[in-house]
Amino acid sequence: MDLPRSFTIRESSHRLCNPFTSEKLTTLGQAINPSPGTRMLDLACGKGEMLCTWARDHGVTGTGVDISTVFLDAARARASELDVADHVDFVHADASGYVADDPVGITACVGATWIGPGVAGTVELLRRSLLPGGMMLIGEPYWRHEPQNQATVEGCHMAGKDDLLPLPELLEQFGALGCDVVEMVLADQDSWDRYAAAQWLNIRRWLDANPDDELTDEMRAELVAAPVQHARYQREYLGWGVFVLMNR
Repeated sequence: MDLPRSFTIRESSHRLCNPFTSEKLTTLGQAINPSPGTRMLDLACGKGEMLCTWARDHGVTGTGVDISTVFLDAARARASELDVADHVDFVHADASGYVADDPVGITACVGATWIGPGVAGTVELLRRSLLPGGMMLIGEPYWRHEPQNQATVEGCHMAGKDDLLPLPELLEQFGALGCDVVEMVLADQDSWDRYAAAQWLNIRRWLDANPDDELTDEMRAELVAAPVQHARYQREYLGWGVFVLMNR
């Protein structure tokens, strides 16, 4: 049980495996200002940057769950680097069925609502681990502009236009699921650039170091296509944000 190697190659230098900068993650932490000692559960936590930096900056504790052994190794190293290894732990597991043994004050799934599958299922999963009055953090893409054709949809890595909603409709969906939206921090085009462009350099460095790997042709084709695809489609049409929800 692990992620395909292409994911870890593509995001080898990333601390945040989504189009959020460290500054935006800091803004989000300051916006919700969790009390010291608040316990978190972060499903599909990636490299654990949110848990580790919020443990350092806000005194939270908690658990991150992810399917990638490579990402979890990075998360544990980051916890040691920030001297918070006594406050956070990381579990190798399928996040789609993970429920905390004891309810926590913050549950999160930032950028991986396919574990639900989808927003509604992910909200329900996060609720199962949440204390009354706690917060849920959902990271989710949305349409910045309505895609004009199927080529645009597929250029944004979606199968169909209905796979995403525009921002107002996404906020309405959260309300229909019985949630109040109490905060949000949105990525911008520069955030997308930092996320996507760093992938290109990661791929190129990997190609230079691994010319005979079985994935070389696949990763070379991705590197050739990805910059134009990003500029033509993803950068213009895809929004992304973290939404803070509380049960009504």
